Amino acid sequence: RLIPAAATDLMPGQVELTFLGHASFLFRSPEGATAVTDYNGVHRPPLVPDIVTMNNAHHTHFTDMIDPGVKHVLRGWADAAGQGPGPARHDVTYRDIRVWNIPTNVRDWGDNARIGGNSIFVFEVSGLCIAHLGHLHHRLTDEHLAYMGIIDVLLVPVDGGYTLAQPLMMEVIRQIRPSVVIPMHYFGMGTLERFLTMLSEVEARASPEIVLSRATLPHRRAIVLPGD
Repeated sequence: RLIPAAATDLMPGQVELTFLGHASFLFRSPEGATAVTDYNGVHRPPLVPDIVTMNNAHHTHFTDMIDPGVKHVLRGWADAAGQGPGPARHDVTYRDIRVWNIPTNVRDWGDNARIGGNSIFVFEVSGLCIAHLGHLHHRLTDEHLAYMGIIDVLLVPVDGGYTLAQPLMMEVIRQIRPSVVIPMHYFGMGTLERFLTMLSEVEARASPEIVLSRATLPHRRAIVLPGD
């Protein structure tokens, strides 16, 4: 059974996730470290996070208007500001949150392909590994999977058009084999429901917040958090 999120402090071994909308999540650790995925200036967190990740150079997934209180800004695309030429490479630890990235490609075919144009970001906190697939456009290689490691919770784009088609995204989920799948980036309930029909066990939550721990981690379940 999952523990409902509460306003109290987290216990050791717990991590709180809040779905802010689209592809943005807020992470909070027992030591009070915070991180926001796909920080874009629209789906704003209720605080200034310590770490922000931006997987893709698209206006719904990044912004250059960053609060000066943010300590680590991790841009996930090739030739990103401050990274120099080539794929983005990050491995940052702040308090009890470690974040690293695995570069992938955008579109991955033809003249419009952007090699290294997206990053999967992995967050290691409280003994859990949580992966945010970003704007994924292709299946993963053995090298991708090796860099990711064992993933407990997977944040998955399920729109089926702007990112990988839903049946192919299911193949990626089978590649990674997480305990929990949390869908995001779906633009509407119809798209989300089509994705959920491909899953065997689904739990819809009333709150966009959830507290996870290894002791309470369910096995093979999709968790729907309101917020998109």
